Amino acid sequence: MDYKRNRLLYAVLTITVIILGLASRKFAYALPTLLNDYLGDALWALMIFIGFGFLFHKMETKKVALLSLLFCYGIEMSQLYHAEWIDNIRATTLGGLVLGYGFLWSDLLAYTIGVGVGMLCEFVFQKRL
Repeated sequence: MDYKRNRLLYAVLTITVIILGLASRKFAYALPTLLNDYLGDALWALMIFIGFGFLFHKMETKKVALLSLLFCYGIEMSQLYHAEWIDNIRATTLGGLVLGYGFLWSDLLAYTIGVGVGMLCEFVFQKRL
């Protein structure tokens, strides 16, 4: 199968998922607790998947998914490391959004779901094109 993602579409999708992720935090009070706990992490992983799809627009979906999961899991594992310099980065808004604060096993599941949703959407929409 010939893979070639539309970069303009993926840029718009990335921005859309970022807006949804920030909205999920701003309007957390309106969401059920279970959804509130994991939606932001799943959307973050979906954004990473879409972003890697943008960067590697000719790469197979499964490889983009694997790369995305490795990246997300790596960031989560990095949260086990606490040195002053990296905790200072995490203390900033952008640093906290990108690097997170503390390791949680449940985040790995949320990342897997987010990347899985991206993968599923690609497979469904590729078949329709």
